Amino acid sequence: MLSAILKFILGVFFALALLLAGSVAAARYFITKMTAPPPRPVFANDRPAALQSAVAGQSAPASSAAQPAPAAAPAPKPLPDGAFEARVIWPDGLILREASGPDANRVGGVGYNERVIVLQESGDKAWQKIRLNGSEQEGWVKAGNLERIN
Repeated sequence: MLSAILKFILGVFFALALLLAGSVAAARYFITKMTAPPPRPVFANDRPAALQSAVAGQSAPASSAAQPAPAAAPAPKPLPDGAFEARVIWPDGLILREASGPDANRVGGVGYNERVIVLQESGDKAWQKIRLNGSEQEGWVKAGNLERIN
């Protein structure tokens, strides 16, 4: 009789242990799935470079003869004194502002991994004035979100 009671208690204990382990494993699986960020959406009005990087996993069209050849890039302008090239390392891109400070008006944006020219830093080193590559648009971005290239 004592052995039957011991078998029953051990059986219940192991059953509860299995249920608990299965519940913890399922909860960790779903928590991991819910914390991963979704892929960046691609819209019809996105720039071609953003579309190519977002659709990098898909195969290229079979015929490249139908696509026009890209125009020759203009010669790069020399960098001003103290300026350097950098790339955006913040995954969501940066907001371009007309003055240094979080309350300044927004004048544009810079995408992730995009190359820019850092022209100067604010006095408190919290903001950097940049110029977008290939354009004359300039603005201020929060410091610490750019990585120096050269």
